[in-house]
Amino acid sequence: MKHEVREEVGGFVVAFEGDVDLQTSPDARKVLLECVGRGKSVVVDLSGIGYIDSSGVASLVESFQTARKGGQNLVLASVSDGALRVLKLARLNKVFTICDSVEDGLAAIG
Repeated sequence: MKHEVREEVGGFVVAFEGDVDLQTSPDARKVLLECVGRGKSVVVDLSGIGYIDSSGVASLVESFQTARKGGQNLVLASVSDGALRVLKLARLNKVFTICDSVEDGLAAIG
């Protein structure tokens, strides 16, 4: 899994590419929590995700909860079909704000 973090007006955009699984989810968790810990809202770009398992989903949920406690937003953007299937199975599509594009995500956190 690769990731890229960039700062935008209103928050961070974190883009992941590859699989987020038991092996790579600790890195994803660390990146997301570091961004949330910097006091800004986060847009998570999941367009490059081929596969996400329960550990990856747990990293997203923990980051979402941490952001909410800090008064920030964490939204998902450009969610790949594979990742969206997993989120829907866990009914997390009802919990997360899911935007069609990163630009829409930035508007949602702004």
